[in-house]
Amino acid sequence: MVLRAGPELIVGDCLRATPALADLDAAALIARADRGEIVDADGRPVDLDAPARLNTSVYLYRDLPDEVPIPFGLPVLYRDENIVVVDKPHFLATMPRGRHVTQTALVRLRRELDSDLVAPAHRLDRLTAGVLLFTLRPQVRAAYQDLFATRRAVKEYRALAGPADWTGTVEVRDRIEKTAGDLRALVVDGPVNAISEITEIERTDAGSIYRLVPHTGRTHQLRLHMASLGVPIVGDPLYPDVRPDLAERPDHGDFSAPLRLVAHSLAFTDPITGVDRCFASRRSVATTADTH
Repeated sequence: MVLRAGPELIVGDCLRATPALADLDAAALIARADRGEIVDADGRPVDLDAPARLNTSVYLYRDLPDEVPIPFGLPVLYRDENIVVVDKPHFLATMPRGRHVTQTALVRLRRELDSDLVAPAHRLDRLTAGVLLFTLRPQVRAAYQDLFATRRAVKEYRALAGPADWTGTVEVRDRIEKTAGDLRALVVDGPVNAISEITEIERTDAGSIYRLVPHTGRTHQLRLHMASLGVPIVGDPLYPDVRPDLAERPDHGDFSAPLRLVAHSLAFTDPITGVDRCFASRRSVATTADTH
């Protein structure tokens, strides 16, 4: 945990204020410290009553939460000595965060490949399915992560929503900000930091299928932009309005209403081999059958 205050607060107060440790009460925290289980970067036991030092790190193991198993597979689309590309299902987080630890793509892959060296080159939201790339060797990790940081990896998404009242491609340009702790991102005044191209490509009995091309990578960008156009994505529990009936279903083992958003394709020039790569998801937004 990174201490976000100091020295006006003590270490124990900072840890107790950390959302990720909300399930750890004061007595449990003290007991862990007494056993020497809370340490600094050098592995030395930390004194909970010591003044905190801003932006320093404290290390401890969290107890694993009781997680609802995600009953969908994680198909491998491609693998070589440097990378593995998977077709992530809906509801499976990319990496551990909050109450999702073992039920994440990263932990599944590390267990399946028997390697702690597996690391994500980018991420997808937990509710979004589709193409996701991991690196297999620390030596190449930065090169692949840089593809996404510099927007040299071209991503296309597919979404299912209601019919559009426009033709052609609409470009949405605005400023999106998301505050830690808030469920939803918001469009605010200020310089543009979020750009998406959205095109209706097919009308089906289930709804209209859209091609979405993000030119920036803000949190919930595509979901918010679709809602702002009056065509919110089917199954979205947050946009345009919070829908607890959808948001709470997975916590009770009900996976029948996924967000109909899929990272459909990923294309880039391999930074290690120089080969042009293109991977496509096998999932369709028009049906929920391939989430099972």
